[in-house]
Amino acid sequence: MDLAKIKSKHKLLAELKYTPKELDKGYADRTLYVNVSSNVIKEKIVPAEMKKKFVGGKGYGLKYLWDAVKPTTKWNDPENEIIIAGGPICGITQYSGTGKSLVVSLSPQTAAPMDSNVGGYFGPFLKIAGFDAIEIQGKSDKEVIVLIDGVNHKIEIFEAPDEAIDSHILAHQLTEMYADDESDRKNISVVSAGKAADNSLIGMLNFSFFDVKRKEVRLKQAGRGGIGTVFRNKKIKALVCKVPGVKGNLNNVVDLPAIMERGKRFNKEMKNDDQQCEMKTKGTAHLTNVMNDYDILPVHNFKFGSHKDADKIHSNIYKSYFAQGMPDGCWIGCNMQCAKGVNNYELRTGPYAGQKVLVEGPEYETAASLGSIMGIFNPEFTIEANFYCDTYGICTISWGTIMGFVMECFENGILNEERTGGLKLNFGNEENAMKLLHQVATGEGFGKIAGQGVRKLKEHFVANGWGEAKFLQDIGMENKGLEYSQYVSKESLAQQGGYAMTNKGPQHDEAWLIFMDMVNNHIPTFENKAEALHYFPMFRTWFGLQGLCKLPWNDIEPEDNAQTSEPAKVPEHVDNYVTIYRAVTGDMSFDKFEMIRQSERVYNFQRIFNIRMGFGTRKHDAQPYRAAGPVTNEEYESRQERYDKQLIELANYNPEGKTTTEKVAELRKYREDRYEKLLDAVYIRRGWNQNGVPKIEHLKKLGMDLPEVIEIVAPLQ
Repeated sequence: MDLAKIKSKHKLLAELKYTPKELDKGYADRTLYVNVSSNVIKEKIVPAEMKKKFVGGKGYGLKYLWDAVKPTTKWNDPENEIIIAGGPICGITQYSGTGKSLVVSLSPQTAAPMDSNVGGYFGPFLKIAGFDAIEIQGKSDKEVIVLIDGVNHKIEIFEAPDEAIDSHILAHQLTEMYADDESDRKNISVVSAGKAADNSLIGMLNFSFFDVKRKEVRLKQAGRGGIGTVFRNKKIKALVCKVPGVKGNLNNVVDLPAIMERGKRFNKEMKNDDQQCEMKTKGTAHLTNVMNDYDILPVHNFKFGSHKDADKIHSNIYKSYFAQGMPDGCWIGCNMQCAKGVNNYELRTGPYAGQKVLVEGPEYETAASLGSIMGIFNPEFTIEANFYCDTYGICTISWGTIMGFVMECFENGILNEERTGGLKLNFGNEENAMKLLHQVATGEGFGKIAGQGVRKLKEHFVANGWGEAKFLQDIGMENKGLEYSQYVSKESLAQQGGYAMTNKGPQHDEAWLIFMDMVNNHIPTFENKAEALHYFPMFRTWFGLQGLCKLPWNDIEPEDNAQTSEPAKVPEHVDNYVTIYRAVTGDMSFDKFEMIRQSERVYNFQRIFNIRMGFGTRKHDAQPYRAAGPVTNEEYESRQERYDKQLIELANYNPEGKTTTEKVAELRKYREDRYEKLLDAVYIRRGWNQNGVPKIEHLKKLGMDLPEVIEIVAPLQ
């Protein structure tokens, strides 16, 4: 069916015409509300107090979601919302990494607020169209598309029955459908999911941008927590945003020359890329061999941190697959150029077998999750699985961690071919791993169960008498219902906290402290670790308030950064961000301390939001023991010299003559005790009580003592 026939099936359900308004100091000061149950569309003015306390991005998302839901609201209730918001810095083109937006919703996996950051053009385009955020509520009874037309200044909801579901086709269809001509394709961005989001809890969202050089629609992913599942549960096929173009000072900043000067300074630093992270040629896949060298690469469901076959997925191997010498930024003006892709990859399996496609990445997290964690060291398996996860709408991080868990369960007899519908799912089994991925998309066979996530798999296995609950808890790498991202944290106590103490679940975007802690020993005491677990999650939260990517912060550093007093913070880049915020908003009182306070307000609000939904206290910061140490004798013996030495030097225990089982138990006591002491220290530093609840005096100090917030925490003081 051609595009004209597809579009002829559209039925207009609702329309709102709006008056265009220029952005001012990075803000539109209005947001867009769309209800796909009632087909109500309206503009909302952002109150000054909301702007002051919640800033933008993730902050706006959390505030709107709080106002929309009740403590009893479930992820698939109509009142659950999906909010997409940039921030005041989002959309400028004079500094690298300014195209991010944040997506917020109640998660199908955690039942709590989830935020996921994403590139692509939709967030900046939404601002250009005149809105700081879009707030989507309700559940349609038919497939719909929401169009934000920033050219003709109207919002429309269409019934759209005939477009594809899978993202790589749908994004192409809608880009062609709404572009006036070939040159206009770059002015269209599409948000979509895929058929797996209909059939699993791990659905994610794809945000498109048009690659002018490749003449291809490309996709960036908001992966974590199943927000794509919420999107499809609402029967939204896509959001489409169209703008007249990107040029000049569309954010109407106060001091454009200041931003340009810092942008030029950063661009000069990019000459160090070849000697630092090689982002322009490898993207984040440069980490594959580095992580293996430091025993941090997840292998066999995080049992091990390295593997003899890891040279097969060395970053130089991925470099040979990636197209080189092409602009690879996921927002205009980003000089990092790290959004690598594999051109003209011929698919071998699934519904698109034989077709040649553009594959996004793989980035490091995907290279590990669709590779080493399953004991698979074949880049072509990873590239193919990456494509299908993207177009089906599957979070690659969650899927890889699910597969690691499933494969370990299979090898331990908890699962067998009868229970998996005939699939032999041992580590390294590429053929059946791919078959199961396709089953998730169609909601068939064991794929229907696997797509529910690690937490629900554990519950399912225990309910059926498959395996011991304690062992499943130890090896099931999830916290708060969210699967772990792809770093082995056993030898870094700080990173264990950086994962399990997160508000949304174990995602490394809050804190990546492994090198500071494990390699460089820069944070040796509990107080040092607590300070790091205060500062870095707050600093990284700030990126999510502003619409910024964190990669330009520390993946490229000034040549003299190592000589500064706090190299892990990259002080020159922190100063860049202070300067840029002032230049955008005109707030000359803003400094690096207010940066952290802005984040603390939102971070504490999110913690209290979790508590409001029945989560968010100390017991929810518990980690699976696999994240902290060796669960099995096999793990211990694979690093016996290391662990024996730690028992002697750290735990004051003589392992001589002891069985491996005894040594595993003794090491576990030591490591679990240290983790509890870490929780104590971090809670004190964050201004929380020993149950992990923010103290009222701390909220007052931050200016986050809103009545509705105090109502939640007062009984828990």
